[in-house]
Amino acid sequence: MSDRLFIFDTTLRDGEQVPGCQLNTVEKIEVAKALEELGVDVIEAGFPVSSPGDFNSVVEISKAVTWPTICALTRAVENDIRVAADALKYAKRGRIHTGIGTSDYHIKYKFNSNREDILERARACVAYAKRYVEDVQFYAEDAGRTENEYLARVVQAVVDAGATVINIPDTTGYCMPWEFGEKIKYLMENVNGIHKVTIATHCHNDLGMATANTVAGIVNGARQAEVTINGIGERAGNTSLEEVVMAFRSHKELGIDSNINATKIYGVSRLVSSLMNMPVQPNKAIVGRNAFAHSSGIHQDGVLKKRESYEIIDPKDVGVDENSIVLTARSGRAALKHRLHVLGVDLDKEHLDKAYESFLKLADRKKEINDDDVLMLAGEHRKAKRRITLDFLQVTSGVGIKSVASVGIDIAGEKFEACSSGNGPVDAALTAIKQIVRRTTTVKEFLIQAINKGSNDVGKVHMTVEHDGNHYYGFSANTDIIAASAEAYIDAINKFVK
Repeated sequence: MSDRLFIFDTTLRDGEQVPGCQLNTVEKIEVAKALEELGVDVIEAGFPVSSPGDFNSVVEISKAVTWPTICALTRAVENDIRVAADALKYAKRGRIHTGIGTSDYHIKYKFNSNREDILERARACVAYAKRYVEDVQFYAEDAGRTENEYLARVVQAVVDAGATVINIPDTTGYCMPWEFGEKIKYLMENVNGIHKVTIATHCHNDLGMATANTVAGIVNGARQAEVTINGIGERAGNTSLEEVVMAFRSHKELGIDSNINATKIYGVSRLVSSLMNMPVQPNKAIVGRNAFAHSSGIHQDGVLKKRESYEIIDPKDVGVDENSIVLTARSGRAALKHRLHVLGVDLDKEHLDKAYESFLKLADRKKEINDDDVLMLAGEHRKAKRRITLDFLQVTSGVGIKSVASVGIDIAGEKFEACSSGNGPVDAALTAIKQIVRRTTTVKEFLIQAINKGSNDVGKVHMTVEHDGNHYYGFSANTDIIAASAEAYIDAINKFVK
């Protein structure tokens, strides 16, 4: 049994079933190419019989990517399989993914059938798919709630029929990790020829167990993980690709690893988040904005002394530039000293102590201390150190008229002005700034938050800007959200314009 873990990505099929996350064919091709660069082994491109759009997407993705296997989903229906085969005709490596529900819930209430009939339909759909492609994957839907002995009978039948991959889904996210692990182990021990095929896991997150169940399944013999970027998917979502990949990469003693280029993870995460309009929760493992952020003084001190004290993953390994030391009332002297050093200010012990006393008083009044606050405490003025500052901003916008922005920018003491229209007031403002600061940039993340909630509230803007393949973070707070957006963009630019 190989210790190579195959990554089967279903972002474009199961992930796209989330309401509001539908992509057009061009967008799907963009994601598919990103998945190819990431190192995904199999891309489940769609469910061809479900719609002409899905059919066309499978066709075009098959043309667009080179080495990953392109997989098309079907039911245990001959017409589904014929349509899937037709959609895969341009795939360099095509796979039909067919199957049927095997739990008593599905047999009795979904199909109004019995176990023997379902077993025969499972065998028949695999045999029929083998007429069109050599690589046939079978899924036993709701395997998580299927009695193990009967599941083994179904798996035996489809193995004998020529299936190359057997997918064991926890469709409802019901299983506990040990239960799912034991299910895979039971199949490995009780199905003849099971070692000649690949066992796959497909877990959902209804109880928050998707990654744990997937890991348990792999440890017990599965060698294909069915996952999505950012864990998107129906209801509570699917198993997260980045979590599974980095779990095994962090635990090298298990001797199981994938072909994933982990440095591409963060970029693909942001791409999917943007195209599907699905923000990544800040505390999301691996790719969340706070995944490598530290606010506790004890944690900050430990990370600054030795990163591994509180980080099991180097942020750079997953494409994140660096960890984040967030200054709050819980931060210690070491964190304040570190932030000052990053900003070009080094204080002796006496002045650092004084600055820290003032810092604690300010931190009790503010949720988070920004760079301007830190430099003020140190007797420095941030604006004097910033190469680029916003002089003025005037925006005209409304219903039925085009948004136009005029901006004035100070670059190292020299004044510049520009005017631009845009798709809304924020876009107009940023476009005008881009005319002055001639750098190729892409806004990858744009997050607006109200501090206290209410129409007169201060709005916080967090922005991630990509330049030359690197990500830079900008922040601003203002009662005018358009001004805050422009200032956050300039804050990010200042971090790479020298």
